[in-house]
Amino acid sequence: MHARTLLRLTFANPVSAVYLAIVGAAIVFEAAVATFGEPGFVGIWPFLLTAPVSLLFAMVGASVDGPENLSYWFLAGGIVVSALVQAFVLGALTETLRGRLRRAAAR
Repeated sequence: MHARTLLRLTFANPVSAVYLAIVGAAIVFEAAVATFGEPGFVGIWPFLLTAPVSLLFAMVGASVDGPENLSYWFLAGGIVVSALVQAFVLGALTETLRGRLRRAAAR
């Protein structure tokens, strides 16, 4: 797979772009609430939007370093990596389904 294909499936696909926009909006909202007020449970939304990959990332980090020593930067990086992985999977799935629908319509 070429880098161009990887980038196209991750960022240029409409489904992936909408997913990344939603995750980005949740992260910006979380940062704004944490800066100007009491965050409460707002921080859970990026994890839920990027689950199950982000939760697996957090479990691996907690098993390596212990849950009490888990860094916020590690969790934030896990959310970013999880969003990118899932955007790629959404893009690949969308392209696969579109290809199958085109082939079925051509028959």
